[in-house]
Amino acid sequence: MALTLPFLSVSCQPQVESAKIVTIDKVGAIAMPEEIAPIGKIPFQMPDLKRPVFPELTVNISDKGAKADEPITLIVNQTIMDVHNRGGGTVVIPKGKWKSGRIVLKSNVNLHLEDEAEIEFPGTVESYLPAVFTRHEGIEIMGAGAFIYANGENNIAVTGKGIIYGPAMNAEIRQLPNGNTVVENDISSTTPVAQRIFDGMNGRGFYRPKTISPINCTNVLVEGITMERSAFWNICPIYCENVIIRGITVNSIGVPSGDGIDIESCKNVLIEYSTLNCGDDCFTLKAGRAEDGLRVGKATENVVIRYSLAKDGHGGITCGSETAGGIENIYLHDCVFDGTQVGIRFKTRRNRAGGVSDILYENIRMTNVGEAFKWDLLGSKRYMGELASRIPPRAVNRLTPVIKDIKIRNFIVESAHKVLSINGIPEVPCSNILIENGKINSQELITAMNDVNGFILRNLEINSQDNKISILDGQNILFDNVLFTVPAGELYTNIRGEKSRNIVYQDEKSKIICTHEKPIKVKQLTH
Repeated sequence: MALTLPFLSVSCQPQVESAKIVTIDKVGAIAMPEEIAPIGKIPFQMPDLKRPVFPELTVNISDKGAKADEPITLIVNQTIMDVHNRGGGTVVIPKGKWKSGRIVLKSNVNLHLEDEAEIEFPGTVESYLPAVFTRHEGIEIMGAGAFIYANGENNIAVTGKGIIYGPAMNAEIRQLPNGNTVVENDISSTTPVAQRIFDGMNGRGFYRPKTISPINCTNVLVEGITMERSAFWNICPIYCENVIIRGITVNSIGVPSGDGIDIESCKNVLIEYSTLNCGDDCFTLKAGRAEDGLRVGKATENVVIRYSLAKDGHGGITCGSETAGGIENIYLHDCVFDGTQVGIRFKTRRNRAGGVSDILYENIRMTNVGEAFKWDLLGSKRYMGELASRIPPRAVNRLTPVIKDIKIRNFIVESAHKVLSINGIPEVPCSNILIENGKINSQELITAMNDVNGFILRNLEINSQDNKISILDGQNILFDNVLFTVPAGELYTNIRGEKSRNIVYQDEKSKIICTHEKPIKVKQLTH
């Protein structure tokens, strides 16, 4: 029987071919080629990005008097400024173990860490004075910034095979609270940014520095570097355009909020051949938070992520939870998630604003993930208070986030604890979502499809130790050519909520048993 739903077009395609899905040996930093391949055909307009080009001038900090047993902060920053003033070039950090405070990049300068060069950054508050303009978790502040920082520069890079270390795990800045609650409760949206000073001085709060974080920059390259023991997020360009991040290795397991790569309100970004082991999310897209994010009004848009590997971490690829400026035009392909808590993750909160749209993820392999696909718009009561309660529906306003127009296709989930959960919000359900052409092996099936309107699962093979699907106020849900291999060959769908309607199984093989609290429109169709 043919079926047409208004929210997505339906067409049958062959299920995924295992041989065409990327394998772990083809992704990550160890697989990076020398040249940057063209972006190719993508679902939005974006220019091919080229490496920044630097003048031939090269200055080694050893030639400027740098010594391994003394902090190099002053020498490296003076050398960067000198090279910048001479028209640009490369500042070399040679082999050896170095200690430095905040490094500030300038236009047309490449900071190059030679193989076996190691820089350790300090753990004292005073090392990150004066406070600089940055964003902390989506809100503009004056704060520590980053170990390597730039503001308003063009044509900058951090390259090489060296290693950047954060301070010791018992360092002072790790002992300070990284804010008291959620950041929007620490900072009034009416306070001018220049007065939002978080430098740890005179009783003021302190937000930990990122590792590499340019802000308001264009033509940015971060290539080849390894980052260990970060204090906070690792790589986080903010308000940048034309950004290339490739060949990066991050090890931040055990670091609270130790995200790998966070793209925040940037445009035209390529991430490729990177390997992330993280204390929080791995590849992450953000766009400002709540009222302050709306004031700034800058989206994260036109981002391509390819041939990369996420290992330990909360999410392999995560959108949010800072969504105020909008996250849109995101294309991820040929990536592997191996051991992440969640493979593909969408998260925001009722008061975060903006949303996520126009997302395409394809050609993905997941192994040993906790959950393959997860949407969470409620959060926990610890941080969100009563807003974490689904009911009652709240009034829709300028802070209400919208999650829509998401396609995920051509994938293999070799092993997962759970296939899927969606916890939307009843006032604006997640909508227009397609998951197609995949194979999944899991212990649990679908524990929640809550507050969704327009969801297709198509051309899937799902082998699970569980046989239960839970739907609450789900509308326009289609299971099209989904082969369930479940205990006893019987699939139980528990449907609740007065809004639940038009839930369709179009399958001639699976035995579907539907239970519900009240009579609703449930179809069981065969071809």
